[in-house]
Amino acid sequence: MQLVKELLEGNRRALARLISLVENGDPQKYDLLQELYPHTGNSYVIGITGAPGAGKSSLVDRLLKEMRRDGYSVGVIAVDPTSPFTGGAILGDRIRMQDHALDPGVFIRSMGTRGSLGGLSRATQEAIQVLDAFGQDFILVETVGVGQSEVDIVKTADSTVVVLTPAGGDSVQTMKAGIMEIADIFVINKADLPGAERTAAEVGVMLDMKEQYDWRPPVVSTVTLREEGIDKLWRSLQEHRSYLETSGKLHQLRKERVRRELTEQVEHLVKSRVWQQIRSRIPLEDLIEEIVQRRRDPYSAARDLLANIVFPHNDS
Repeated sequence: MQLVKELLEGNRRALARLISLVENGDPQKYDLLQELYPHTGNSYVIGITGAPGAGKSSLVDRLLKEMRRDGYSVGVIAVDPTSPFTGGAILGDRIRMQDHALDPGVFIRSMGTRGSLGGLSRATQEAIQVLDAFGQDFILVETVGVGQSEVDIVKTADSTVVVLTPAGGDSVQTMKAGIMEIADIFVINKADLPGAERTAAEVGVMLDMKEQYDWRPPVVSTVTLREEGIDKLWRSLQEHRSYLETSGKLHQLRKERVRRELTEQVEHLVKSRVWQQIRSRIPLEDLIEEIVQRRRDPYSAARDLLANIVFPHNDS
């Protein structure tokens, strides 16, 4: 397809158009992704997650500077809460990152969560594939902070950064929510505020409770306004990548990701075909009304619906 050809030639408009097609569920999107797939697998994906107000956007902005200083191209997907009125991302393309808007080595895109409970847009993984095929060395995925459901990021990223702040006790809340399990690196942002050392110590105590680590998540203190600690965060990310590559865990991580993606695709196709057949064969609204009136129950009704499904099969 012409659009794919243009993307592979480095056309940024084609990149933006393809991400829009993916995000909007265009009928062509699977054909486009299929054509792009052989050109993927080279980008390194970093997830940045944490509670609202932790300063994730500012942190990403400073991290971008470090990466560009080292000559790497970077794609950024900022997953925003969806506007209930327009369905679009409320914060647009993240005003705080606009210093990079004219940099040809950086591409920034906001995507709405569109009701996804994991803090990630359903189309995020597909947008990552598009940026990967475009040739970005790194892809940063900054997620909307929604607490416990934020563990969704671990399914997408090679390295996951959990951002905490000293204010408001969000570090303790994060530990309770189980996000400790997903972090490859902890960042104590706004470390110039009172309580920063205590927060770092709390995280350290929680980490010490685990007896053995193949990789012990480092705890990095940052002050984005003064660009303090950003170089240490960048080094920690590079060290984690090196650890994953030399231990063989990066291959295993990506293999498990492909396994999940394949499973999800099959489940999506099966569900779509099942409901397509049900709607074409059964007066569904009448059945629902019968269940509401208690003339039927949903349990036997569901079994009866499935009994009317015909799956294609091979007689040979």
